[in-house]
Amino acid sequence: MSLLPNGERKQSMSSKTEHVLDSSAVLAVIVDEPGQELVKPLLDSATITAVNACEVVSKLISRGMDTNEAIASVIEMNIEIIAFDDRLAFEAAAILPTTRVLGLSLGDRACIARARLSGAMIVTADKAWKKLGPKLGIEILVIR
Repeated sequence: MSLLPNGERKQSMSSKTEHVLDSSAVLAVIVDEPGQELVKPLLDSATITAVNACEVVSKLISRGMDTNEAIASVIEMNIEIIAFDDRLAFEAAAILPTTRVLGLSLGDRACIARARLSGAMIVTADKAWKKLGPKLGIEILVIR
């Protein structure tokens, strides 16, 4: 499900994805940070978990952006927002032993869990994730 600009929810047309965006990749596009040029061409095939969407909006608000503007910034990217359901929750928990060494947040693990369950590539600005790819059987594109 994702939100429409008027606040209504719409059911996604497809759960098939090619790229799962980490919060850092979405923020790179919204605030025009380095690496955004690698993310923008992927937006048509991108998703973000609801947990990561929350992280992005929270970060924008903490940087001084108005709440409604922060929410609109994410919605206007037109990327599918994936609900954090029981499958994602259990997968995010299951990878904790492997990711603990990096101190990854719930949002980070939600992103990784989505990629593992969908077979998608992760897009992130976090260089430390690169070493997780082989351990977790996922492909990771680091944007900077």
